Amino acid sequence: MPSPKKSSLRPAARSGAETIEDLAHFRYALRKFLRFSESRARECGITPQQHQLMLGVAGFTGRGSATISELAEFLQEKNHSVVGLVERAVRGGLVRRAGDPADRRLVVISLTPRGRATLSRLSRLHRDEVQRIRSGFLPRRRERPAARG
Repeated sequence: MPSPKKSSLRPAARSGAETIEDLAHFRYALRKFLRFSESRARECGITPQQHQLMLGVAGFTGRGSATISELAEFLQEKNHSVVGLVERAVRGGLVRRAGDPADRRLVVISLTPRGRATLSRLSRLHRDEVQRIRSGFLPRRRERPAARG
């Protein structure tokens, strides 16, 4: 049996209009998820930025803690902006700061028990929402209604 031609193995080329439609649906799904996330954070008594900070602290490095520089990368913010966010989260009892014994120049951020409990609750809510929308993130095209004339 002859082997298939290479071109038959490539996905069909997408038109510019299809790409734009996919991007529009993707952006819409992202925005809906972000709106959901922001609302759940506020319902738990924290800001969306504090939620993102706690996600970075708990999950970004794999250590369960993070430095200011690591959090700045995770949040895509400047270090000084992250320092202010950390200060507010420390005052709110969500995170704690500690010096790194190996390198006294570094400050390591970790979650407090209150921060862990809040993040755990938010993570359960987000897991359920992600499962709900996962299959429809880029929905298949449906037949469009006929244009009215």
